[in-house]
Amino acid sequence: MSIKRFITRVAALVVVTLVGAGGCAFDPQADPGGTGGGPAPVGNAEQATGASGTSLPDQLTRPTAATTTPRARATAGSTPLRATTSPIPSTGRPQKHPTPSQRTRCEQGEHQRDVETYLAKLGGFGSVTVDGRQSDADCAAIKKFQRRYAIRPAAGRAGSLTYDVAKRLATSSPARCNAGAGTTFCVDLTRQTTWVMRDGKVVAGPTVTRTGMAGYATPAGTYQVNSRNLREWSDPYDVWLPYWQRFNGGIGFHETTTYLHTSSIGSHGCVNLLHADAVRWWELGKVGARVKLFGRRPGT
Repeated sequence: MSIKRFITRVAALVVVTLVGAGGCAFDPQADPGGTGGGPAPVGNAEQATGASGTSLPDQLTRPTAATTTPRARATAGSTPLRATTSPIPSTGRPQKHPTPSQRTRCEQGEHQRDVETYLAKLGGFGSVTVDGRQSDADCAAIKKFQRRYAIRPAAGRAGSLTYDVAKRLATSSPARCNAGAGTTFCVDLTRQTTWVMRDGKVVAGPTVTRTGMAGYATPAGTYQVNSRNLREWSDPYDVWLPYWQRFNGGIGFHETTTYLHTSSIGSHGCVNLLHADAVRWWELGKVGARVKLFGRRPGT
């Protein structure tokens, strides 16, 4: 009897072990694509978002031993699984994987066509197709634009802020500055943009700026740079002002000390610049350089 009980216990243990192993093993048909509640194989999330550095066709047609599922390895030597289709859904028809032309790396924004139009006009950000549909080329161009003008997040989505910045830059008119000979810093207060001209030609910009907020409106007019300092201390506001170039009383150009695109705030009259632009304006500036400001910041 003791021998029979021993054999029975061993058999039961084997059954429990096998059932437990089957419950933990990943079943690729239980959660195709790894988007449901079950575990996804390594790399699946990258394929779904386009973040993988390896091309999608290579991943589908030439799986390696490291990415082959346990079920595929178990059937080695038998008829191979078709790698070009996903598991057959309930409709009975194979579900095709999207082609590269159908997949994009960025979410499409509500201002897609307008941003494409403005970036095509501005140039310098890569190839864009003005059709209102996000593509990988559009995505790359929008990301490059967002990084250049410190728009966060630089995710390639044509949202409201990206649209606003692109429109302001694309519609800035250097001719409105009426710059003459020598170096002239131009500031369009209405569009909140700025650029530098030398002998009537644009040598830097246009780029974004932020001027005085309500109650501290930056005044329009023609001035001259009268003081420069790589790092100026502001007594009233207890803050350092990098790449300082003063042109009107306590008003001057300097690198922004806050996020430039927070439009609900502004300076106390100064012309705020992104770091790269503040450096460039410093390189082009000198005492005596002309500064022309025109228009008026909305809301001031």
